[in-house]
Amino acid sequence: MKLNRVMWGIVLLFVGAVLLLENFNVINFYWRNVWSFWPAFLIIAGVNILFNRNKSQTGNMISLGVLVLMLGFMFYRGLQRPLNRNWIGDRFSKELDLDLDSAEEISTQKLSFTEPFIAADSAKKTVLNISGGGTSFNLEGETEQLITADVERKYGNFILQKESSDSVNTITFKMKDKKGNWSFGNGGNDVDLKLNKKPEWTLNMNMGAGEVKLDLSDYKLRSFRFDGGAASVDLKVGTLLPITDVIVKTGVASVEIAIPESSGCRIKTKTGLSAKDFPGFIKLDNGNYETSNYSASTKKVFINLDGGLSNFEVNRY
Repeated sequence: MKLNRVMWGIVLLFVGAVLLLENFNVINFYWRNVWSFWPAFLIIAGVNILFNRNKSQTGNMISLGVLVLMLGFMFYRGLQRPLNRNWIGDRFSKELDLDLDSAEEISTQKLSFTEPFIAADSAKKTVLNISGGGTSFNLEGETEQLITADVERKYGNFILQKESSDSVNTITFKMKDKKGNWSFGNGGNDVDLKLNKKPEWTLNMNMGAGEVKLDLSDYKLRSFRFDGGAASVDLKVGTLLPITDVIVKTGVASVEIAIPESSGCRIKTKTGLSAKDFPGFIKLDNGNYETSNYSASTKKVFINLDGGLSNFEVNRY
């Protein structure tokens, strides 16, 4: 049997075993703790190339030994409770000692975008479409305008557009030019959003890598849809509308959703190898969960989760 197949089989067995132990509440495994160790697989591949070129038994044993050692260390790290909730870039920013004087200087430009609020906007539904990769989006609170966006731009160009009909405002905020000098070492763009609380909001986000932190508990949120790749999503919703839909589709991501305890909630999952943590929810069948007050509650939150290898958490506050 080829060594590559054996090694990938061991990796799949490791992931499957962790997920099985987690589903039966034997362990609490924090996937966010192991994302930063993905370069370990480069080390494993390098060892495999160095010691297995001649297909020797000794080379096979060394490669398998390194793989088991790395997976054992990742398992140990995954059992440790995270020190913070913001898992993208924290370890790099706190533990790496960079010589900034010798590094290539990355220029940052501050931009500000505003869409005015008019009286007719209060009666309209507002659809906000956001797109852009390598960007951190944070909701900083409310504004008297319809929307404001303060950007610290390191690459790309952003635009803010508005289209109106009799009943709907459609706002598009996106990165127009995705080409640039951005890399993981240089960091990404930072966007601080402020929204007006009077309209009913529908928020659609489409992005690759990035970070999203939105406390929408004081806003009339009709629906939130996120479609992304490697991302961190921290979302909080409220009770100002009878029904709120939350749809999240990710590749490799950490997703945390907070919902009011007074709201009834149903979760539908299609999560592949993803980890799930839904305290206070009752499992109905394969992939479906709901709160005990779901039928009786007049306010409901419907959550649809679809992910490849992600960590999904839904908590009640």
